Amino acid sequence: MNPTLQPVFDEILARNPGEAEFHQATRELLDSLGPVVARHPEYTDAAIIRRVCEPERQIIFRVPWVDDAGQVQLNRGFRVEFNSALGPYKGGLRFHPSVYLGIVKFLGFEQIFKNALTGMPIGGGKGGSDFDPKGRSDAEVMRFCQSFMTELYRHIGEYTDVPAGDIGVGGREIGYLFGQYKRITNRYESGVLTGKGIGWGGSLVRTEATGYGTVYFANEILKARGSSFEGKTVIVSGSGNVAIYAAEKAIELGATVVACSDSSGYVVDEKGLDLDLLKEVKEVRRERLSSYAEARESARFVADGRVWDVACDIALPCATQNELDGDDALTLVRNGCTVVAEGANMPCTPEAVKVFADAGVAFAPGKAANAGGVATSALEMQQNASRDSWSFAHTEARLEEIMVGIHARCLETAETYGAPGNYVAGANIAGFIQVADAMLALGVI
Repeated sequence: MNPTLQPVFDEILARNPGEAEFHQATRELLDSLGPVVARHPEYTDAAIIRRVCEPERQIIFRVPWVDDAGQVQLNRGFRVEFNSALGPYKGGLRFHPSVYLGIVKFLGFEQIFKNALTGMPIGGGKGGSDFDPKGRSDAEVMRFCQSFMTELYRHIGEYTDVPAGDIGVGGREIGYLFGQYKRITNRYESGVLTGKGIGWGGSLVRTEATGYGTVYFANEILKARGSSFEGKTVIVSGSGNVAIYAAEKAIELGATVVACSDSSGYVVDEKGLDLDLLKEVKEVRRERLSSYAEARESARFVADGRVWDVACDIALPCATQNELDGDDALTLVRNGCTVVAEGANMPCTPEAVKVFADAGVAFAPGKAANAGGVATSALEMQQNASRDSWSFAHTEARLEEIMVGIHARCLETAETYGAPGNYVAGANIAGFIQVADAMLALGVI
């Protein structure tokens, strides 16, 4: 790390004890900024780097609700409004037992620069709760969401903070959250939440956007190397929205997707995943991947082991943070993997990223490769603001245009700052400079 930045990181560690994921995210950014502070002393003079690492606002609240047995349950809710230099805070809500302040801060921090890379006028934020929607009835999820929004509503708005979905928060949860917001405020403020249903203010392509965007970014990497998805073998981790639609777009571009995973294990299908069956199992029946293997003769389910053990040309980690470690990366390299694009937020550990760099594997960090989701959320905000609705083809074309632009910007910035071909450096520096310049223009606030 540049000696100028080490005191900044030491301060982050001291002010945010026990928040390992946040420490990891800030360290990754600071490691890239040495050439930037050398060229732009004004950022240091105005304490831009220190300020960008400190959230503008952190909100923690209790969420009491009643389960179907009549028992009072208690969860904790979070919203970290990290940086609004470029626009209203924008970022998802995650409902998962692992959620705590450090997770929300790491996600919100990443969101600042991811949103900046899209070129859209949106700041960065994130939120969620340690509530687990798995195994809960629709009525229980509704009561939780209504209690959660009863506090959150006072902190959000289409010009202030615009949440969306994330792990554990899909169309059902967004519907309940928006319904309660509308009930409390007496306003049909469509732009206050994104990821809404198509019939009541949502955007076509939003469900597919993160997965599609990741594959569009990976396709640009392949083009830069004189290659394409045609004939390639692909594996994805996860089996939620991001993984399913990354697989769908990869198949559309000529690849064979042979494996995906969930928390119970992974499935290998040498003939290529049957997406209709996978969607039926995960989106309709909400079952484990073993059900896919039971219904498909060419598939086998593996309860023990790692999806990264499956040989591939391209790996798309699309599940959760730190799911792919150094040993997994070594396995991928030995098996001939040449491209890794993060569909999830920070799914590769620092050790894995180093292995890829040393082996010459093209690695696309999540703040660039999975920006398609938030980009399409911003397109949803545009449609809401103009009381308009765009076609699937038009919205997807805009998404592809944004992802192609992000790729070009990352490559150009990496070249400019002495790290040619390094997508991590390119994404970090390009996103940071856009936010830093806006912060300078707005003064010390």
